[in-house]
Amino acid sequence: MEASVETQAAVDRRNEAFWDELCGTAFAKHLGLEGRDRGTLEAFDRAYFAYYPYLHDYVTRFAIAGRPTLEIGLGYGTLGEELVRQGADYSALDVAAGPVGMMQHRLTMLGQGRPERVLQGSVLEMPFPDGSFEYVYTIGCLHHTGDLPRAVEEVRRVLAPGGHAVVMVYHANSLRQWRRVRIPRALARLRGRSGPSEEAVAKLYDADASGAAPPHTDYVSRGEIRRLFRGFSKVEIRTRNFDDTHVIRWWIPRLRIIGTPLERWLGLDLYVVATR
Repeated sequence: MEASVETQAAVDRRNEAFWDELCGTAFAKHLGLEGRDRGTLEAFDRAYFAYYPYLHDYVTRFAIAGRPTLEIGLGYGTLGEELVRQGADYSALDVAAGPVGMMQHRLTMLGQGRPERVLQGSVLEMPFPDGSFEYVYTIGCLHHTGDLPRAVEEVRRVLAPGGHAVVMVYHANSLRQWRRVRIPRALARLRGRSGPSEEAVAKLYDADASGAAPPHTDYVSRGEIRRLFRGFSKVEIRTRNFDDTHVIRWWIPRLRIIGTPLERWLGLDLYVVATR
């Protein structure tokens, strides 16, 4: 038990250091955007929602105006600002100071929300009473904690009865996993080799400015989602997002696949809407 606690504490410390660089920094550089002024952030947000065109629907499908809403894992702050613009009674949590500072900065510029309710802390031990929120949003965060079952249970704990959680985690059966991980590892085993390392696989999804991989990443199947969320009364799972890829010499642009059966079978991400 002692070693387990120490290991998780070490993962927490490394996550705090790694995610201090805002998730979305590489995307901003790709767009040629620098700084945190209103115009720059608006340009980033437009590009972000254009790249993830389905994400906005996970906000507007619910009547969040005036409702206690928690976001976990803040990145560049795009989703958090949209939740506030939609009238949510917004609180937020991130393991690292950088995203916390960005979200506080956004709320201050926006003149909405309460920056003091954007906190630094771990999702594994959230500083909120049971049943505090009617909505919880956490996109691309829980699979990095090092203890996904505990993270999901904490989300369930802070949800009020009948409340909804919107959770995104990486899909274990995506096209990327088959093409870049499973098939190469199977071929490598036939040759007596090991294939792509866990670090190399993690870098296919996230890397900081130095090229380092995050401390921990989980990839989850639909069956594992059902087990992880068995404490909820209702669970909806959808596969979203897609790589640009080559199939038999045909280049298939990512945005042509969004919303098609191919995305629903082999998309990068699993979006879960769970009702307590």
